[in-house]
Amino acid sequence: MLSIYLVCVGRLKERFYQDACAEYLKRLSPYCKLTLLELPEERLPQSPSQGQIDAALEKEGQAIRSKLPPNTSLVCLCVEGRLRSSEELASLVQTWEHNSAKHLAFVIGGSFGLAESLKAEAWVRLSMSPMTFPHHLARVMVLEQLYRAFKINEGSNYHK
Repeated sequence: MLSIYLVCVGRLKERFYQDACAEYLKRLSPYCKLTLLELPEERLPQSPSQGQIDAALEKEGQAIRSKLPPNTSLVCLCVEGRLRSSEELASLVQTWEHNSAKHLAFVIGGSFGLAESLKAEAWVRLSMSPMTFPHHLARVMVLEQLYRAFKINEGSNYHK
């Protein structure tokens, strides 16, 4: 069974989003072993310098790496990532299934994004939209799109 991680910087506090994530985790259980990891966002001053931001992102990047097993392919969600359709994501998931990597991790950064070094390691850089979404909504969106990808790959009519 596929091993997928959803790594999120920042805590999910709102019950509505927790329930939505739980629903998709349940729906995904026949298709993969999905682990949701939440990591704390580094605290920064009110108006941080770029140096402070970069240092915090590197520290978050190290924390992300430390939580993932070896042979993990990263999918970094970032502004400069490529927009992909649901069908393209389904194809990526299918391609990854035939890859030698043992684990796949979708990574959602905090309010300042992800460290450049982490994005440089990514198997894929993915953009959900040119619009900005709250991080807690991005989690639900990624989980739903993963579920949709598996349904597309099995030929289900869920995608219609």
